[in-house]
Amino acid sequence: MNSTIKEPRLLDRLRSKIQLKGYSRATDKNYSYWVKRYILFHGKRHPTDMGRTEIEVFLSHLASQQLVSASSQNQALSALLFLYKCVLDQPIDEPVNAIRAKRYDYIPTVLSVTEVQKLLSSMSGTLRLMAELTYGAGMRVSETHGLRVQDIDFANKRILVRDGKGRKDRFTLLPESLIRQLQQHLLKVKALHLRDLASGYGASVTPRAYARRKSCTSKDFIWQFAFPSASLFHDSSTGLSGRWHVHISTLQKAVQRASRKANIGKRVSVHTLRHSFATHLLQGGCDVRQIQLLLGHSHINTTMVYAHIVDAHQLSVVSPLDKYSAV
Repeated sequence: MNSTIKEPRLLDRLRSKIQLKGYSRATDKNYSYWVKRYILFHGKRHPTDMGRTEIEVFLSHLASQQLVSASSQNQALSALLFLYKCVLDQPIDEPVNAIRAKRYDYIPTVLSVTEVQKLLSSMSGTLRLMAELTYGAGMRVSETHGLRVQDIDFANKRILVRDGKGRKDRFTLLPESLIRQLQQHLLKVKALHLRDLASGYGASVTPRAYARRKSCTSKDFIWQFAFPSASLFHDSSTGLSGRWHVHISTLQKAVQRASRKANIGKRVSVHTLRHSFATHLLQGGCDVRQIQLLLGHSHINTTMVYAHIVDAHQLSVVSPLDKYSAV
């Protein structure tokens, strides 16, 4: 009896390649999104029947009609180049010439020290601790959520940020004022982990290379997320059952609620705390290259935007209206 084996769907093949490369879940989500948009834009034609010309038309449409940002357009291009090279084995060797989205000279929202204090005072419990750590260590929201127990170095007062943006590890500050509170929090996390183990759960998703070497270590407490979810997960592909970290939108919503409660008249997100961290360090005299290392920026120009903010805050020029009013 002959049986036909169905070839995996294109998006399943895409996700498999992304996982094989060890890319993040965010990359998986974003690449899948742009590949789907690309296929739908061209009337559901299969990508194997298209190529550089169709990519250029799609990217030009994003820039001229959809008015996407330059970063979004670059992300779409990266997704499609990955699709053709790594999934379809049809690399696009010639340069892709499309209408380029205009880059916007973005100045990030920054809170004053007083505004940060008001914001944090409007929060409580674990979410406040997460917000304080995000500000005090200058971490991205995904880095705070993905923090594991072993990454908090209490003895040296530092945090190891694993697999940050650009797939790079780095060290950043562990605020001394949070040490005792964090230690007490981790005692509760450990008690929860012990209850999970007793119930047959307690596994945590470890980095792929480490999991291949030591298959049983996923239940070690050091691999647990510092801010675990209230609910358990079961991964049918790996057979693991345990706790993921709290949903990434949880802290975002809490910070926005706190901003409204504190009557802060600015557009505030969790990332605003990271921007404020860098700006306040600069205002305190910290070297910009040291801040670059703490933030994990690949290029110093990315960090220099905070120097411009500090310069703007310290303008010595007096408005002509103030001179006129003083007469």
